[in-house]
Amino acid sequence: MSSMPPEPEAFAEQVAVMLRRLQPDSTIELTGPREMIVNGRRLDLENLFRLVNHDPDRGEEIVEHYLEQLFSGEAAALSSSGFDLVRTRIMPRIQPESIFNHLAREQVAHVPFVNGTVIVFVIDLPQMTVSVTTEQLVRWNVTPEDLDELARENLLRASEDVELQMVTSKEGGRAVIIAQQDGYDAARLLLGDLHRRLASRLGPHFYVATPARDMFVAMSTGPEPFVRRLAGRVAEDFARLPYPISPSFFLVTRDGVAGTEAPGTRSEAA
Repeated sequence: MSSMPPEPEAFAEQVAVMLRRLQPDSTIELTGPREMIVNGRRLDLENLFRLVNHDPDRGEEIVEHYLEQLFSGEAAALSSSGFDLVRTRIMPRIQPESIFNHLAREQVAHVPFVNGTVIVFVIDLPQMTVSVTTEQLVRWNVTPEDLDELARENLLRASEDVELQMVTSKEGGRAVIIAQQDGYDAARLLLGDLHRRLASRLGPHFYVATPARDMFVAMSTGPEPFVRRLAGRVAEDFARLPYPISPSFFLVTRDGVAGTEAPGTRSEAA
């Protein structure tokens, strides 16, 4: 077996070639450097990319095994499983509304959020994640709101020991960074106890930036030079990182999360 291309775009293209060979009847569309749509469902390539990077000489072998698992192994079995078998594995992710440029909105289990985003749900497996569909919701007899509540509870349990990195800026602003790199850093904006965890460090109201899936930065709402500088950095990260979510800040208060048009301006409630 040969190695896979190290560049994300070329890697995704090679995965698509291999998948078409394994699944010639499938409809496959590349939609980003580490994701594709297979038969109308989003396939996240991030975990696969990391697996190959750990053992690049076995790249093609790892990819073939991964794809075989995805289409004929545990993932396929879980996709048709009863709700009780998968409920502890369901996790939330925040996605931009633009995902529906490639996916049929009515087929994706989701609930609306703020800042032009939605909350979607995945079944978390050791080596991959599988998106939850509305067809599964019907079969499980649960609503998107039920799934949202459950997914947040699962995320809370998975975040009990999350490390918080505190930073103080030269302007006097304060920030808290979460960098677990487990695919759910940005989703931790949805934690029910987020305000309790961070208010003592950042103030009664604070911003959270999630420019991409693996980025979470909470910050104080002042001073203004600090907030403006971070806003510029967030916009850059949104433009350059894989799995972009939003360049806007989310405003976290005791009452919940709101979206903002720009740092310090009007907000919309979640």
